[in-house]
Amino acid sequence: MKFGLGGYQEEELKKQKDIRLLARFVPLLTKNITMIVFSILLMVLLSLLDIVVPFVTRMVVDDYIMPSMADPDKSRYLMGAFWGGIALFGVALARLIFSFIQIMVMEYAGQRMMHELRIKVFSHIQALPVSFFTKNTVGRLATRVTNDIQNMQEMFTTVITFVMKDLFTLTGIIIIVVAMDVKLSLALFFVIPLVIFSTWFFSRYSRAVFRRLRANIAEINSMFSESTGGIRVIQLFSRQKQMMEQFKEINHENYLAGVSQVKIFGLFMPVIDLLSSFALAIVIFYGGGRAVSEALSLGTLVAFISYTKMFFRPVRDLSEKHNVLQNALSSGERITQILDKKVDETGGELALDGLKSLEFKHVGFAYTPGEDILKDISFELNAGESLAILGPTGSGKTSLINLIVKFYPRNRGEIRINGKDIDDYTTWALRNKIALVTQDPYLFSGTIRDNIVPPGTIMDTATLDAILERSHVRSLIDHMPKGLDTVLSQGGSSLSSGERQLISIARAFAREPHLIIFDEATSYVDTESEEKIRLATEKLKENRTSITIAHRLRSAMTADRIMVLKDGEIIEYGDHGTLMAEKGFYYHFQTLDKD
Repeated sequence: MKFGLGGYQEEELKKQKDIRLLARFVPLLTKNITMIVFSILLMVLLSLLDIVVPFVTRMVVDDYIMPSMADPDKSRYLMGAFWGGIALFGVALARLIFSFIQIMVMEYAGQRMMHELRIKVFSHIQALPVSFFTKNTVGRLATRVTNDIQNMQEMFTTVITFVMKDLFTLTGIIIIVVAMDVKLSLALFFVIPLVIFSTWFFSRYSRAVFRRLRANIAEINSMFSESTGGIRVIQLFSRQKQMMEQFKEINHENYLAGVSQVKIFGLFMPVIDLLSSFALAIVIFYGGGRAVSEALSLGTLVAFISYTKMFFRPVRDLSEKHNVLQNALSSGERITQILDKKVDETGGELALDGLKSLEFKHVGFAYTPGEDILKDISFELNAGESLAILGPTGSGKTSLINLIVKFYPRNRGEIRINGKDIDDYTTWALRNKIALVTQDPYLFSGTIRDNIVPPGTIMDTATLDAILERSHVRSLIDHMPKGLDTVLSQGGSSLSSGERQLISIARAFAREPHLIIFDEATSYVDTESEEKIRLATEKLKENRTSITIAHRLRSAMTADRIMVLKDGEIIEYGDHGTLMAEKGFYYHFQTLDKD
C-alpha cells in the first residue's frame, strides 16, 4: 500500500488461477441451478434449430431444385420447395419463442445472483475494522459494489449459457460436416489450431489491461466522490485548477488503458474474421472443384458453405466471450480481494450486563509499526465517575477513545472492563453500552425520528418526549415542518453544526449508555448552541460513567479526574484542584484559556 493522489494507492491484486477464482462463485450458481440448467437446455435447443437450417437447405436444393431443372413437370418439386420454406419459417418462429424465454430466465437468474453477491460484499465491508477504511476510499469501495459486480453479471448471464450453446453448436456442426464429407471437413478443420493460438496469444495481454481499467475506474470514482464532498473548500480556496490537473492525470491513465483494450480487441476480431474468410475460401475452392467434377452435390456444397459461416460464428462468439470473461475475472479478483479481508473478530463471547469499571494498564498503540501514538497509558475509571482528557493536537486523545470502543486493537498492555480483558466481551455487547458524541456528528439520511430512536426499538411517546426535553432538542423539532418525521438528506447538511449535535445527543440519550464519550461536542458551534449542548451533556452525564475530550477547559473543570496527554504519554493526572496546585501543563492551559 503506497500513497498516491487520493492518499493510499489501491492495493495490488494477487494473481489467482482462473479455475480457483471461478470456484469462489460456484455457490451463487448452485443456488440458482434450476434456472441455469433450464436456460442451458434452451440454448441447446436453439443450437439444434440453427444447425437444422443448412441441412433443410441442402435437402431442398438436392431433392427439389436440382431435379426440377431436368424434369418438365415441376409442380411436385415446387410443393417440396414450398414445404421446405414453411419448415424454415417454423424453425425461425420456434427460435424466436425459445430465445425470448431463455433470455428472460437467464437474466432473472443473473439479477438474483448479483443481488446476493452485492449483499454479501456490502455485509462484509460493514464488518471490516475501521483501519481498513483509512486505507480505502469511498469511491474504490463503491466501484466494487457497482461496476465490478455488474461485470460479474455479464459473465453469469452471457458467458455461461452462450459458451454452452457455442460449444454444442460447434460439436453439432463437426458431426454433420464429417458425416456429409470427410475430406471437405478436414479442409475446414485446418484453420482451428490457428484460431486457438490467436485466442491464447491475445488473452495474455487482455487480462492485465482489464485489471488496469478496473483500478483506474475505481480511482476516478474515488476522486470524484472526494472532490464533490469537499466542493465548498475547493471553491473557497480556489483549488479547482489543481483538482482538475489531478483528475486529468487519473483520467489520462484510464484513457491509455482503454486505448490498449481497443488495440487488443480491434486487432483480435479482424484476425478471427481473416481466418474465417480463409476457411471459407478453402471450402469454396476445394468443394467447388469437386462439385464441378460431380464428386460433390451442389446442395452439399451450399450446406458446407453455410456450416462454415456458422462454424466461425460461435468461434467468434467464444473469442468475444473470452474477453468478457477476462474482464469479469479482473472484477472477480477485486471482489475476492475485499471478501478475503479479515473482519473484526477481536470480540470474545462474554455478555456485558453493565459497566462497573474501566482500566488501562501500560497500554501502547501505534497505527504504523515503530511510530507509537500512545505510550504506557495507565488509569482506572469506576462506574459513575467522569474523566476529562486534555492535550495538544496529536497527543493521542482520539486514539485512546478508539481503543475503548475497539475501532483499533491495542499493541501492548491491558484494557480491562469489570476486571476482565476487553477482548473477552463481544464487540456488539461492548458498543451497545457506549455512546459516542463526536465533534462533527454523523446523521443518517432519513427522518429525525430514525436518527434518534435505535433501529428496531419501540419507544413510547412519553419516553421520547422526555429524551427530547433533556437533550434540549425540543425547540428544534417544533420548528421543523413535519417535526420528528422531517426527512434529513445528505447527513443533515441543511442543519447547523449545533442542531446536528443536539440530535446526536438525543440519540445518545435514547441508547441509554453506561459509558458516554464526548469528543468535545462544542467545538464547532455558536455561543447559544454551546450553552444548550453543555446543559444537554450535563444531563446525559448524570449517573453515568463519562469520558470527555476537552478542548475547552470549562468542560474539564468539573470532572472527577483529569488526564493531560502530551506526545502519547500521561504527563499529569488528578482533579482540578490538584493539577492547579502543581502549576504544570494544566495550570498553563487554564491561564491561557482565561487570557
